[in-house]
Amino acid sequence: MTIEIAIIFAILTVAVLYSSVGHGGASGYLAVMALFAIAPEITKPTALILNLFVALIAFVQFYRTQNFDWKIFLPFAIGSIPMAFVGGMIHLPTTVYKIILGIALILAAVRLAINLKSEKEANSPNILVCLLIGGILGFVSGLIGIGGGIFLTPILLLMNWTETKKAAGISALFIWVNSVSGLLGNWLLGKDSNISNLPNIVWFWIGTAIIGGLIGATLGSYRFNSLTLRRILSFGLMIAGAKLIFT
Repeated sequence: MTIEIAIIFAILTVAVLYSSVGHGGASGYLAVMALFAIAPEITKPTALILNLFVALIAFVQFYRTQNFDWKIFLPFAIGSIPMAFVGGMIHLPTTVYKIILGIALILAAVRLAINLKSEKEANSPNILVCLLIGGILGFVSGLIGIGGGIFLTPILLLMNWTETKKAAGISALFIWVNSVSGLLGNWLLGKDSNISNLPNIVWFWIGTAIIGGLIGATLGSYRFNSLTLRRILSFGLMIAGAKLIFT
């Protein structure tokens, strides 16, 4: 199996598993690219582009099954969108970027390994708190090339602000708007890490991610429980995170 085929298969797997829980999969794509030693200047914009397609598919599928809440989504998005743009404009030194990304991947791995649920009656969140959390997640998203849903979902559930499937739908659109904002910031950056400098192979990765997103989001929005598979994936994220931090 060539490296190119292995990367495509890995991206397909990531897209299926992440979209099944309403996520775009950026942390997974970043892990794949880290494991295969893809150049850091390519990983950030590439992960955000793949996020755009998979998160949108996930949102549409969860929205169609009425698993979404505009009142919860809007304050988080209002806080996150401008900060994702700011984060996307920042070009970190490679060493610093790898450490921050490695920590984010390890946190994402922990999140994927835990089957969080919230079936109690939801509480109404404080709007100012939502704006603050959204701003922090948006900045981190643009900075390292993720959508932030991997962190928003557990916050929504642990704070009992919504139930499980609605959290997935909210996170999917949150990821999409942050990915758009982060990409715009990255485009204005105008450096080697700019979106305009991506290799042609990225188009094959996009096609693969779309297929995976369609499969995973369709299953996840109805009845698919991918906990065991997500725990396997989390192990891969752990390895990728450690590789970035210590090598």
